[in-house]
Amino acid sequence: MKQLMLGNKAVARGLYEAGVCFASSYPGTPSTEVTEELAKYDDIYSEWAPNEKVAMEAAFGASLAGRRSFCGMKHVGLNVAADPLYTMSYTGVNAGMVIVVADDAGMHSSQNEQDSRHHAIASKVPMLEPSDSQEAYEFAKLAFELSEEFDTPVLLKMCTRVAHSQSVVESGERVLPEKKPYEKNIQKYVMAPANAIRKHPVVEERTKKLIEYGCTKNVNRVEMGGTETGIICDSTSYQYVKEVCGDSVSILKIGLVNPLPDGLIKEFASKVEKLIVVEELDPVIEDHCKALGLKVSGKDILPITGEFSRNIVAKALGIEEHKGTALDEKLPVRPPAMCSGCPHRGLFYTLKKNNCTVLGDIGCYTLGSAAPLSAVDTTLCMGASLSAVHGFNKMGGKETEHSTVAVIGDSTFMHSGMTGLANIAYNQSNSVSIILDNSITGMTGHQQNPLTGYNIKGDPAGKIDLEALCRAMGFNRVRVVDPYDLKECDRVLKEELAAEEPSVIISRRPCVLLKYVKKNPPLKVDRDKCVGCKSCMKIGCPSISLKDGKAHIDATLCVGCGVCEQMCAVNAFSAT
Repeated sequence: MKQLMLGNKAVARGLYEAGVCFASSYPGTPSTEVTEELAKYDDIYSEWAPNEKVAMEAAFGASLAGRRSFCGMKHVGLNVAADPLYTMSYTGVNAGMVIVVADDAGMHSSQNEQDSRHHAIASKVPMLEPSDSQEAYEFAKLAFELSEEFDTPVLLKMCTRVAHSQSVVESGERVLPEKKPYEKNIQKYVMAPANAIRKHPVVEERTKKLIEYGCTKNVNRVEMGGTETGIICDSTSYQYVKEVCGDSVSILKIGLVNPLPDGLIKEFASKVEKLIVVEELDPVIEDHCKALGLKVSGKDILPITGEFSRNIVAKALGIEEHKGTALDEKLPVRPPAMCSGCPHRGLFYTLKKNNCTVLGDIGCYTLGSAAPLSAVDTTLCMGASLSAVHGFNKMGGKETEHSTVAVIGDSTFMHSGMTGLANIAYNQSNSVSIILDNSITGMTGHQQNPLTGYNIKGDPAGKIDLEALCRAMGFNRVRVVDPYDLKECDRVLKEELAAEEPSVIISRRPCVLLKYVKKNPPLKVDRDKCVGCKSCMKIGCPSISLKDGKAHIDATLCVGCGVCEQMCAVNAFSAT
């Protein structure tokens, strides 16, 4: 059957046909849809895990039990899961195990632009890298074969462009391998130093065999054309090179990006006059070629940052750029903003009004850093806000602890915030921690988490009591506020900042985009009362603008949250 598929959907189809039985992931753009698609198959157990480390360890357990398993994450999620990954390289697997990681060149939805190929190299784990949806489908199936043949987890590296673009996929039927029996093997699975010492040479020998595999199998392929220039490329770079150059150059397309095929690279280089590596982000292939003693161009003509395009590749290769059709007028900039009625807006307004230093975290609420709120001072990584506020206040003392808070979302808190909060309770910094509970994982598209009470399929599941959890950690002061109630938010914030012990504020209201959330009628502005003071503009609500010097509400956007109404000193806002 042939059909158009997103790259992520193609991966899921390949995993399904390969007989995967267990899927565990933490959502993260651009990887999320792989697990969402797998969850549609009833004969696969699928789940959202609290974080990527847990997902990988759970997938390892499923592999150990004898069933093919998968876990998925974005590139920064692989940092979280690096601890088990590096040791699983030593232990190997029982049934096949595939780890899908999606990089985000161009940082469309990420806080950094790291290259996951470095994790594959450092952990000595094989990595496949598809260039379109068909290869994503095929490589997902191949990954399980390699995993079981070479006794290793296998990384399948996607990127935003492959994950979220569509191409034709010819799919087949599911084949479910027999369950492999679990056999106790302390020397294989217990990585105490004495056993690990014996396993490292095994890993090195495996790498040699994989290099030979990459030289002889079609996962890496040579496409001979003109011999004046030879180009080595991977992933989407292959597509750009083909579009720009056609058959005028020879190409070595890399599919098994770790380990790289030394012999094949040398053989290809001997057939061309000039060698160029086209790869996004870091010069991984280029540096490897140089280590082989080859003269090669790469980052001297191509950028080391950002996502490539046909035009970028064409310019680097000295080929006339593709001329697109320009719009007559430049489109206005549309900066990202919290949605109309976002429950985080009132809380951030309160923090700014009280001149708080706000250590932020990863999620929709990172947008609290944008003007006009400009209420977030730092964003580092998942869970860092709580750990950082502890260190900040330990060093700041009385100068900071009564004006500094940490903010973290509910899903992010479950991901990696609990240990930071435990540190505050254990080492007793006088810190205020604010958990923004919007009842969903918002940033990646409304996935469930351990605080929502529902699983990946929307069925009832275990639900953690957030207030009880915070109290069990040792917090005597745990307050709950409605972020739509500005007076209550202001009062509770002032009380907790004035306290002389650690405290937690839970800002609780469901995401306004959730289907079950009832919207209020849009507000309207009495233009006779409005004095044009622009106070309502301080919250950056997309529903509010100025029209002829007076406040104006877009009734198609407004959800009647009432925050602006509470801010207006002349009572110009009212319900329609």
